[in-house]
Amino acid sequence: MNFNEFCELALKLKNLPLPGEDSHNKMSPQLRIQWLKDNRVQDANPRRAGVMALFYPDVEQETRLLLILRKVYQGVHSNQIGFPGGKVERIDRDLMDTALRETHEEVGVPPSAVEVIKELSEVYIPPSNFLVRPFIGIYPNPQPFIKEESEVESLVEVYLRDFLDDSNHIQENLSTSYAKNIDVPAFKLNGYTVWGATAMMLSEIKELLRQVL
Repeated sequence: MNFNEFCELALKLKNLPLPGEDSHNKMSPQLRIQWLKDNRVQDANPRRAGVMALFYPDVEQETRLLLILRKVYQGVHSNQIGFPGGKVERIDRDLMDTALRETHEEVGVPPSAVEVIKELSEVYIPPSNFLVRPFIGIYPNPQPFIKEESEVESLVEVYLRDFLDDSNHIQENLSTSYAKNIDVPAFKLNGYTVWGATAMMLSEIKELLRQVL
């Protein structure tokens, strides 16, 4: 889809109610759904984080969505696909500020160049004990991305049409940090399996976009 057309339609997202947990559960393993039924997130005293779902035009003015492949490191999210973003720091005024700051640090996008159009539902991640707030942002005049080499292995620039294509919904048997050989709903995007919290956030974004596109 042409980016200018996308922007006009995406602005309608501002007034839509959030699909929330129902959309998350479509891309959530049963093990996680049961955990949330049996436990209260507040009791875990989770750390907070903000991430940015950034939409932008490529050189042909086609709409793309930016994901990143994280570096291999000693942690539960090692070598996984995610959104630019990270944990709250003392300098942040709010979670949107966190998402914009981290997007700047990880991929070089100035906060002033992003128009944030929607705050999304929080997603709790039990293995790392993070409660993550996603945001949808538009980056209309993109400059070349600059990877934070210590954190970002590669950029994953997804066409909007591929993201919206239902044939890219899959089930895959995975071994995760908390379970072995479980069936996990996921997206297949640019050859990568996108699952877990990122897939849940993508599911909510997709449901919202379906209402306006």
